Order: sequence, then C-alpha cells, then structure tokens
Amino acid sequence: MEPSSSPVSPSSRSARPPEARASENSAPVILVQNLEKTYRTVRGQLTLFRNLDLRVEPGELVAIVGQSGAGKSTLLHMLGALDAPTAGSVECVGTDVIRLSAREAAVFRNQKLGYVWQFHYLLPEFTAQENVAMPLLARGVGRKEALAEADKWLQEVGLMDRGAHRPGELSGGEQQRVALARALVNNPRLLLADEPTGDLDETTSEHVFALIESLHRTHGLTSVMVTHNLDLARRCTRALRLEAGRLVSLSSRGTEQANFGNPA
Repeated sequence: MEPSSSPVSPSSRSARPPEARASENSAPVILVQNLEKTYRTVRGQLTLFRNLDLRVEPGELVAIVGQSGAGKSTLLHMLGALDAPTAGSVECVGTDVIRLSAREAAVFRNQKLGYVWQFHYLLPEFTAQENVAMPLLARGVGRKEALAEADKWLQEVGLMDRGAHRPGELSGGEQQRVALARALVNNPRLLLADEPTGDLDETTSEHVFALIESLHRTHGLTSVMVTHNLDLARRCTRALRLEAGRLVSLSSRGTEQANFGNPA
C-alpha cells in the first residue's frame, strides 16, 4: 500500500461535478519538455527518447501507440513518477515529478493519479471490494468508509454483485474492471492506463474500453492510454505514435504528421 500524509475523505471529491473537475486548472495536466532517456547496455548506449515533448490538456483522452520496445510503458512510468528521465522535465497535475522523493512520489500517486496495468495486479487473498478499497485504506481512510466508497465504484463498473468474490473467482474482464475501480476510487485527476485491454479478447476489450470512455467523460478525467489497438486509439481525443524517440500524430485515416505531442 502507498502511504499518504493525512487521511482524506473520498466523498468530498467525488461529489464535485465532472465539468468542475475538468476545469479545475486551465494549465495542462501533463507537460513534458525535452525528455531524454538512455540506458547503458552491453552493446552500448540505448536511447529511447531525445527531445520528446508532450502536452495534455484537461479533459483529453490521449492514446499512445507504437511497436514493442519503443518506450511507451517507460514514458507512462515517468508520467506516474515510477521512473526518472536522463534529462528534461516532467510535470503532471501541477507537480514536478522528477524532484519527488520516493515517499513523496508514493503520496503523489495515491492522491493525484489512477494507474491501470495490462495485468490487473489484484491481491488474491482479498475480495474485490477490499482490493478496490486498498488505496483509501493506505491513505488512512477508515475501513467502513473505504469499503462503502469501494462499493460505489464497483457499482460504477457493473460489479456490485461480485464485491465479495476473490480475484480467482472472477473472469479476466471482471478482474480488469475491479482494477479500474481501484484506480479511480481516490477520484484522481489523471488516469494512466498501460495496455488495459492487452490481455483480453476482442469483445471484452471493447467492453472495458467503452467503460474507460464512459468513466473518463462522466468523472471529468484526463487520461493517457498506451495501447496496441489502433481502432481503440483512434476513438480517443488524440492518438500519438511513439517512434524513433518522438511522438507523431496518428490521424483517423492512418496518415501521420509530426506534432511533438501537442494538441491541434
């Protein structure tokens, strides 16, 4: 569980209308400038990014596509304060995430971000309800209140009747919906999703993505999703391809143009 500096009631944020949350700050939710990431390998230096820029405005749903190994997940990790660049700046939700200590980064993720992985990472010994409540319990919210808030989010993802089930008793799609509820139970401003439909069949992928779209819209989120599915990517506000260390815009007709990740 990730720590927090003080207990905070989730209900105070969830009561705010989506339009108010989307307009909380006119500044970009994500601002990445001159990003560089290099690794030393036995074959020499590997450069993933060089002078990469990305700006995401409040309310956008941005998809990032690209070949395996292009650095999509690494970029998402940097946005979520899980990895640090070699050079450049990364600001998310008004925070310079590069300067955060490990503890500060944990608090930042708990309070400002929702993160969904390709694999759900649910704790097998706990129920779906308890898994969803974990971020609130880590923050210091009382168990009764945390479980009540978890129930609200299980209802939002259509799993209220599965709250007492453990992950092993749920289907893959249900597990990913529980993971999505867990990511949003803190009512974050920013949702980061790393291949959230990558382990699902086509029909279940469509259902999960439609749910992400709906929650993004109704809760006034700003979202960035890494995906290999071009059809899903083109349904987002913007679709960007990460290629050769830079971001280019992917149009609905499949043609691309460099725009360094800035909205049109």
